[in-house]
Amino acid sequence: MTKPTDFEKHLLDSIDDALSSLGEAAKKSIYLHFEQDFNLNRDEIPKRLDQFQLALEKIFGIGSRYIEIMIMKNLHKKISLTIDSEQNRQLEFIKYVDTVRCEYSPESCINENL
Repeated sequence: MTKPTDFEKHLLDSIDDALSSLGEAAKKSIYLHFEQDFNLNRDEIPKRLDQFQLALEKIFGIGSRYIEIMIMKNLHKKISLTIDSEQNRQLEFIKYVDTVRCEYSPESCINENL
């Protein structure tokens, strides 16, 4: 497994913070559920955001949107980038994370723009 980038560390910390708001025991249980039922290890989440989002939806239903919003807010605070807030209101979770990642680390998006 490759070493996580700074952005991936910020993203994982943002996810941890959002899940911690449900309580530490709940956070541990959710991560265990990700691993056992979705074959999704915590450290793989930044590379498998689509599976992460799907797992959240399966576990929390419509409530997953609330957790996604918390993650986005946490990430915004950790990264401290100036990103057009009007644009961000219309972005879905994965698109938001990708936008922030490209702003934070443009070299990580070079291959995507070819």
